[in-house]
Amino acid sequence: QVQFVESGGGLMQPGGSLRLSCAASGSILRSYHMAWYRQAPGKQRELVATITSGGTTNYANSVKGRFTISRDNGKNTMYLQMNSLKPEDTAVYYCNMLLSEAAQIRASWGQGTQVTVSS
Repeated sequence: QVQFVESGGGLMQPGGSLRLSCAASGSILRSYHMAWYRQAPGKQRELVATITSGGTTNYANSVKGRFTISRDNGKNTMYLQMNSLKPEDTAVYYCNMLLSEAAQIRASWGQGTQVTVSS
């Protein structure tokens, strides 16, 4: 069963903004630490941003100050606001629980949403 459905990606010029959405099933969003991940062609999956059930957030250094993770428990939806986009942000973006690398391999992933930043 698909647990996460990502949306909101697209093509954007450098310096532009996008807001990604993640629809999560059940009570996962309010019960677990959540995260956004991304994977660019030829590169390993990387952790982009995290948010705890209490609302504490953390970010990869590469996106700190530009991206904001948030959630709406009532809507079972998590968001990633992406500002000042750079070409190196180009990747497929996925949402999931915050997982160890080993758990990431075993996890169920949604389809992801493609973000392309190009002039």
